[in-house]
Amino acid sequence: MGLTEAVAGNSAGVDYRLAREATLQAWRGGELATEQVCDAQRELRRNAEFCGIDAGAPCPVCERDRLVEVTYVFGPRLPRHGRCVTSDKEMARIDARKSVSQGYVVEVCTECGWNHLTRSRSLGG
Repeated sequence: MGLTEAVAGNSAGVDYRLAREATLQAWRGGELATEQVCDAQRELRRNAEFCGIDAGAPCPVCERDRLVEVTYVFGPRLPRHGRCVTSDKEMARIDARKSVSQGYVVEVCTECGWNHLTRSRSLGG
């Protein structure tokens, strides 16, 4: 199971596709400026560049093939700012814990800075 599939997982989770589409609709309609939707923070962009997994689709804003998914996990015995999980082995180890953590997948364009949370779910427990 891949990193992004692990967060998608079999347990109940949240899919943010509707929120993503609403944001893109607002941007396309001029309600949001490009700077408002392409505002990835420096650390997120760095993690996307070095740890991101190809999303298999072009960026919905700049249309370049630089869209990647970055997986973060927050929970007990992890840094306060969470952990950017970069391997299936690390994800399996966190998912096997008795303590509950929360996993998030964020899509990020390494070119223009578009970013949006795509899905989340509980891990472990």
